[in-house]
Amino acid sequence: MEASESEQISDKEDRIVKIGLVGAGNIGQTHLNAYRQVRSARVVAIAGRNRERGEQMAEEYACRYYPALEAMLEQEEIDIIDICLPTDLHEQHVVQAARAGKHILCEKPITLTPAAAERMLEEVRQANVLFMVAQVLRFWPEYVAIKQWIDAGRLGRPEMIYAQRLSQPPDWSSWFQDPAKSGGALFDLHLHDIDFLIHLLGPVASVYAVGKQSENGAWNHVVTNLVFASGSKAVVEGSHLMGKDFPFSVAMRVNGPVGTLDFSYTSDRASGKKQSHFFWYGEGSRQPVAIEPGDPFVNQLQYFVDCVKTGERPQVVTPEESVQVLRVMTAIQRSLETGEVQRIDWMR
Repeated sequence: MEASESEQISDKEDRIVKIGLVGAGNIGQTHLNAYRQVRSARVVAIAGRNRERGEQMAEEYACRYYPALEAMLEQEEIDIIDICLPTDLHEQHVVQAARAGKHILCEKPITLTPAAAERMLEEVRQANVLFMVAQVLRFWPEYVAIKQWIDAGRLGRPEMIYAQRLSQPPDWSSWFQDPAKSGGALFDLHLHDIDFLIHLLGPVASVYAVGKQSENGAWNHVVTNLVFASGSKAVVEGSHLMGKDFPFSVAMRVNGPVGTLDFSYTSDRASGKKQSHFFWYGEGSRQPVAIEPGDPFVNQLQYFVDCVKTGERPQVVTPEESVQVLRVMTAIQRSLETGEVQRIDWMR
């Protein structure tokens, strides 16, 4: 006897989605911690080249460790492969997972070149699996609130936006220092705000950037001017070159004809002290902006797990948009290298 529609829905809701986590570094640990709060998900295996760290994480989560993705795919029943590896390793692991028929969450940036990104998209299309790039800012409560305000027209059309993301040099892993692996602060850090602004405002018409390049070729402090097809404009600053004891600092200020949204956040590594400021200025008053509390990594992972359970393709972050964001990033890189404005054909 066939199950009723309500019973089928209940089965989907009750099903546990099995996760294979690839990468035993800092972001892998962050995802692992977040999965503890994700409904209907269980990490069943961890793969990573660092055996000591991987085994430690697997013991912590009571799952199995494998030295490589291949062994994990051979031995485990898995629904989602969560890739938390250096950026230069994304393509090969996305291709492996897609050919094994697994749904894929991949840390940002999708990869370092548009050509590689297109190859990745073709593989996931052929495999007919769900694929999402982990652009966590799109799930960050304060940034979600900014988008809700803009989408609701509460500021009018945004006229000028300033965003920043400033950090001391990352010291938790050496691969960040190699631009062939990470793309430097340009692709690893600056991309966060560029991606969110595209999510907020749509296609970019042109970019112009200035910055500081390291001896090994990494653009580690970048300031980009963006003009959007809508007419909105933005200035975005990103840096991995802040001095010792400088707090990790992010900000976004949105000016529109009705008022100003102003968000800032700092985190001091030495003291552990964190400060946040989020206000709307308009109509002669300053008012705090209400947000829905929640951990952005939990929000992101829960969203993708729910997509896999329902079979619905992710809409908050689409693969096609992630490729277009990468095209904007490479245009910024060309501007840094040439000192010229770069115009962008969004439809290419």
